[in-house]
Amino acid sequence: MRKKRVLLFSEGFGTGHTGAAYALAEGIKRLNPAVQCRVIELGRFLNPTVAPWILSAYRKTVSSQPKLVGMLYKTQYHRSLNRFTKLALHRVFYTHARQVIEQLKPDLIICTHPLPAAVVSRLKHLGLKVPLYTLITDYDAHGSWVNAEVNRYLVSTSRVKAILTGRGIPSDQVKVTGIPVHPKFWERSNREALRQELGLADMPTVLIMGGGWGLMFGEGIMNALTAKIDHIQLIFCMGSNNKLVDKMRSDPRFQHPNITVLGYSSDVNKLMDAADLLITKPGGMTCTEALAKGIPMLFYQAIPGQEEKNCQYFVELGLAEMLDSETVIDKWFRLLQREYAELEKQRRLRLSPDHYQPHHCAVTVLEMLIKQEKLAGENGSPAQTRGDKAVYLAP
Repeated sequence: MRKKRVLLFSEGFGTGHTGAAYALAEGIKRLNPAVQCRVIELGRFLNPTVAPWILSAYRKTVSSQPKLVGMLYKTQYHRSLNRFTKLALHRVFYTHARQVIEQLKPDLIICTHPLPAAVVSRLKHLGLKVPLYTLITDYDAHGSWVNAEVNRYLVSTSRVKAILTGRGIPSDQVKVTGIPVHPKFWERSNREALRQELGLADMPTVLIMGGGWGLMFGEGIMNALTAKIDHIQLIFCMGSNNKLVDKMRSDPRFQHPNITVLGYSSDVNKLMDAADLLITKPGGMTCTEALAKGIPMLFYQAIPGQEEKNCQYFVELGLAEMLDSETVIDKWFRLLQREYAELEKQRRLRLSPDHYQPHHCAVTVLEMLIKQEKLAGENGSPAQTRGDKAVYLAP
């Protein structure tokens, strides 16, 4: 019998969208190895020369003109991409998307970014029969995520579901699954053992993440972080910003045995388990990974738009706080030194399944595949029998 195939489309605007796609694929594989998954950044796959230029321009705009990004987000907030825009996207950038789908013959397509979701929606409007799920990777729902041809939306919270139903989407088409995280984040490992494995001291530890692009904050915050370095251990994880990593490692302030400066790391799950506090930008994936690990968060430099909404959600729940002054760092560092046991107790409480079930999104997709197969059998639809293998791309 032919194995089920799930095709996940994303785009590289930031690291969270593709990260969510790989996380879901790995979760599905962990729960049912018989289901084959493939993750593709569709624009980069179809246009490997042009896509990096577009992504670079986006990155520079986010870094240099965040207010412009926020203004565009807000002015277009209630608007879906119109038919002309979808047509233009397909003609200019996604011309061969249908061929990719026809070659891989998926049983289900899941999009973790609005652009491939819009392209696949257009193809469905023109006759494509493959079910389309849209996985919204933030704690808000911009209008660009919405397409009439989507069969089901997978969303982070009941609040996001309410936003979609308020735009006329039937309630039974929106499933609250939480944002998926890689199975490495499904369980918490022993903190002391991990610190020893990672070459860290067994003392209060703060993880500072600069995002996938390694964005950073100002001198005042940096000085406050390093002021108590004899009592607080710092791990800086700066993503792909190698220039910043080299600059920090050559700075005398960071040449201390209690400071570790890292670039990109595939062990973020271990770093979160080894740390007691996370300082980060409020990206949807990072926030959700931290939620799965129960680690408290301080947020800085939220990009206007979806990151502001992410920030609002976690702060309102009491799971995070805004890092808007040096006094916030002073307060948390005192807590780490004087109330360490109480902070650890609160962290264990946050790991309750009532807060978040990290495997739930993968479970939901597998359940939908089974339901879809049963419906196809009841309707007498012939099973696809193409014998070649779909390829699973590891992150």
